[in-house]
Amino acid sequence: MDERQLQILRELGELGSVSAVAKALHVTPSAISQQLRLLQRSIPVPLTERAGRRVVLTEAGQALARAAIEVETALARARHTIADFAEQPDGDVSLAAFHSAASAFFPLVLRSLAGPGHPRLALADEDVAQDRFPALTREYDLVLAHRLDHGPPWPRTVTASTLLREPLDVALPTGHPLASKSLLMPHDVADQPWITVHDGFPLMTTIEAIASVANRRLDIAHRINEFAVVAEAVAAGGGLALMPRWTAREHPNLVLRPLGAVHARRHIDVLHRPERTARRAVRTVLAELHRAAAEIQSQDTHASERA
Repeated sequence: MDERQLQILRELGELGSVSAVAKALHVTPSAISQQLRLLQRSIPVPLTERAGRRVVLTEAGQALARAAIEVETALARARHTIADFAEQPDGDVSLAAFHSAASAFFPLVLRSLAGPGHPRLALADEDVAQDRFPALTREYDLVLAHRLDHGPPWPRTVTASTLLREPLDVALPTGHPLASKSLLMPHDVADQPWITVHDGFPLMTTIEAIASVANRRLDIAHRINEFAVVAEAVAAGGGLALMPRWTAREHPNLVLRPLGAVHARRHIDVLHRPERTARRAVRTVLAELHRAAAEIQSQDTHASERA
């Protein structure tokens, strides 16, 4: 038995005929009769009987119709409970991000969503290979992920929207001979030692593009994923590195220079399962992430204007 069949049985008890039930539910009498037959198959005693030309409920049918009222009431209460839950402005929302995005976005959303009446955030850092980000949407409501501008799209199992299209610059120590250049080309940097991410992470494709344009294999000296650690290694003379322009923290002993002749830009996207945004609290955090992205990018614009 299902909810629809129980509703038909209840209406039959109240309206007294199949045709009246069909009219009330905006279906054909044959459709009503078919549902009653399907319901009867799951019940060991007769639910209806003939009374002249009409079909009426037996005592067992009347008892089940009364129970149907309780079922419908419980289901309505459950629907209202779910609706109330979905519309809670201060519900719990879990948000995961890779390290540099977490450093840039987490403080902004924590400040803007502080206090009563706002979603309750549960933050986590997840620094994984690019192909593992979609799977994180099983564990978190929202996931900040990164991929290169020309990289493959995210699978259709998740919904994705882009927060930032962030340039990747070459990081050098302040006293490095190449720091005097306003734009670096692959042949300028190809003979330098490099600090890169581990295999499977998006920036490796840009490193490979630099080597391809320069027509030489790069000297990979160190493999470090965390940009704060990368910055310290570059400042100490450990090599050059690609650094995101907006989301990496400034370092007093580093300079960033744009890279020409290769496509050096990454997407910072927010991923989620489609059903997650049925909740108002998740939609609120998603909107705040987009607002924070605009703030992050505008800070770079203001810095350029001051320069």
